[in-house]
Amino acid sequence: MTFRLLSTTALLAVTGSMAAAEYSLTILHTNDMHSRIESINAFDSTCGAEDEAAGECFGGIARVSTMVDQKREELADQNVVLLDAGDPFQGSLFYTTFKGAAEAEFMEDIGYDVMAVGNHEFDDGPPKLAEFIDMVSFPVISGNLDLSSSELLGDRVQNHVVLEVGGQQIGIISALATDTDETSSPGPNVTFQDEIDSLAADAQTLTDQGVDIIIALNHVGLPLDRRIAAAVPQIDVIIGGHSHTLMTNGDADTPAYPEMIEGTPVAQAYAYTKYLGELSLTFDDEGNVIEATGDPILLDASVTPDPEMSARIAEMGAPIEEMKTQVVAEAETPIIGSREVCRTMECPMGNLVADAMLDRVADQGIEIAIQNGGGLRASIGQGEVTMGDVLTVLPFQNTLSTFEVSGETIVAALENGVGQVEDGAGRFPQIAGMSYTVDLGAEPGSRISEVMVGGEPIDMGATYGVVSNNYVRNGGDGYSMFVGAENAYDFGPDLADVTAEYMAENSPYEPFTDGRITVISN
Repeated sequence: MTFRLLSTTALLAVTGSMAAAEYSLTILHTNDMHSRIESINAFDSTCGAEDEAAGECFGGIARVSTMVDQKREELADQNVVLLDAGDPFQGSLFYTTFKGAAEAEFMEDIGYDVMAVGNHEFDDGPPKLAEFIDMVSFPVISGNLDLSSSELLGDRVQNHVVLEVGGQQIGIISALATDTDETSSPGPNVTFQDEIDSLAADAQTLTDQGVDIIIALNHVGLPLDRRIAAAVPQIDVIIGGHSHTLMTNGDADTPAYPEMIEGTPVAQAYAYTKYLGELSLTFDDEGNVIEATGDPILLDASVTPDPEMSARIAEMGAPIEEMKTQVVAEAETPIIGSREVCRTMECPMGNLVADAMLDRVADQGIEIAIQNGGGLRASIGQGEVTMGDVLTVLPFQNTLSTFEVSGETIVAALENGVGQVEDGAGRFPQIAGMSYTVDLGAEPGSRISEVMVGGEPIDMGATYGVVSNNYVRNGGDGYSMFVGAENAYDFGPDLADVTAEYMAENSPYEPFTDGRITVISN
């Protein structure tokens, strides 16, 4: 069970005679769907009817349904499982309106076999996750959560599951990123164990029970999945999420699909329902992977959305359609808000949102705006901008928070914000009213320099007025230094409304970067 091949290619060649009792399994998988119930455009925002008619849309849960049905039909006489690596919650008006009920209904209709808990399943606290689990028949798992103090989740979230597929026991274990208490709202009754330690223990438990094939269905991101693959030899396959990584074999700029880490295939399928992962595996009679092939399937316009599901989506979406289609402004060019940009450097969407925040409260003596890059969830295309577009970018219903902190605290906040750039963390600080330089070659905690406020060097002992969102002000994304801020007020207007109104006042809006953030990469 613990044998690992040394090959790092996507296809494992086996020399000598094959074991007589080989077992084949196809894993279909999604991750980080983020409530993209409707189809999406090239910027991962909700796709309009005209673009859909023109064949320019991707994904949507009805396309996922079509492709899953198609693959199940093609592989009718083979062993197939359908897995989700977490985060179906949060990201569109469907989640804002139905709080997980839509995702539960459609995932149940499609027939998922197992789902991992993602960090955004806690965005509305444990109660909404509990309600979701009660709506679905498939197990929802996470092995590194201590739920002994949670009456709501203790009997609902399973530690791991064992499926019997084609006469073979398949063990599925899971881990959720331990910084979820910073990136979401699990509350005091959910505590986290180390991801690798937890997975190793669960894998050993299943191995001791005679389970030969073990899949880790994780929501921790590709960098940690790679470390897990190297550290836990009992794990045979890792299906991941959280980092929204596109892994393909036809693009030199992406990791291979699957990526082989000391003989363990690791796979992820981007996000937002744009792809369906398809990983084909062959195991020997001891449960060792001897072949791993596949690629994500792009769900473009050539995939016809399931008509019954499309009708149900239209029915559920009717009450929010008027708000979604309200035109609020015009964009001269696309406003880039992708995670690859906004979590690593100054980005046009970050400038827009931070400028909008500061503009709204500048008359209150506020000098600085800080917006976490992870709070920006999409780009906006050129042309008419609807309220639906803005809410896709800013779906969390965060409110403006104003407060006062010292210059020293601001620098500490910036250090926190750039401390995990390599991991794609959402804490990267997009800003307004100030500028700074970050040296990514330096150690975390010593990366920030040349901090300027209003064109002057920051005074570490002075007090500055800051505006952010209530999530950051209350310690989200590691910004714990803001929790004790003076004169804090967390109940300002909704950030999406503030941004929409700012765009309307400055329409047509011309996206830009102006050098307020300088990144040095070594």
